[in-house]
Amino acid sequence: MQLVVMALKPGEDIGEEVHKDRDQFFRLEQGNGEISIDGTVTAINTGIAMLVPAGARHNIKNTGDNALKLYTLYAPANHADGTVHTTKAAAEASKEHFDGKTTE
Repeated sequence: MQLVVMALKPGEDIGEEVHKDRDQFFRLEQGNGEISIDGTVTAINTGIAMLVPAGARHNIKNTGDNALKLYTLYAPANHADGTVHTTKAAAEASKEHFDGKTTE
């Protein structure tokens, strides 16, 4: 299992994606936005939790005026342990993936 913490600037999104082999849990800690799951768009705000089933096309977008802060949990892990991307562009350019090694 892996925990990923994100902050999206106003107007920014995580980028549409599909995980064929894993369900994904999101929790919005701060801000306002929208989640799209298989074309259905739903407004989200602080405290909302969402579950995206494996195989569903999804995206989260910040529609507010301040940072949208959220985290996601999924298994199996997708990123190499200790990975930090400081921007969306850096994350999109990265070719790293989970190598099976953990620190715990």
